[in-house]
Amino acid sequence: MSPAFVEWLMGLDAGHVTDVPGLTRSQQLKALGNGVVPQQAEAAIRLLHQRATSA
Repeated sequence: MSPAFVEWLMGLDAGHVTDVPGLTRSQQLKALGNGVVPQQAEAAIRLLHQRATSA
C-alpha cells in the first residue's frame, strides 16, 4: 500500500507524513496507521455527545 494513498484516504494534506525526511515506507505506514485512532475516538465522543444531548 502506498503511504501517499493512506494520507489521502485519511483526509490529510499531501506530504503530512510522506514528506518527513528520513522515514522509511514502513515507518510512514506505521505512523499513518497509528494516526487513525484519534479520529475514531473523536467520532465516538461526538456520537455519544449527540445521543446524550438529544432528548
